[in-house]
Amino acid sequence: MAHETVFSKIIRREIPADIVYEDEQTLAFRDVSPQAPTHILVIPKEPLVSVADAEEKHAALLGHLMIVAGQIAHSEAILEDGFRLVVNAGRDGGQTVPHLHVHILGGRPLSWPPG
Repeated sequence: MAHETVFSKIIRREIPADIVYEDEQTLAFRDVSPQAPTHILVIPKEPLVSVADAEEKHAALLGHLMIVAGQIAHSEAILEDGFRLVVNAGRDGGQTVPHLHVHILGGRPLSWPPG
């Protein structure tokens, strides 16, 4: 089920965002509360709540999100030193916006385990 979220408003340009990438399927923008020097969110334009809601029909879209994330890491010059992709699912997983999104984090050493 589609929810009205801050991300859907960003997609419709009702809320401003620092957009770094866009194509027919995805939109990527800088996080307003960055957790690393580079912190970009990649979202599908299709209103998919969570990776837990994904079905087989979403396989190409999910793959596209990963490819776009790698391209953005390259364009942000964090590819060589490394970066992290994070997908949170559900409240306990840390998902605060009910719209699937991939966090690209980089620009500094990232510790493990996260959280």
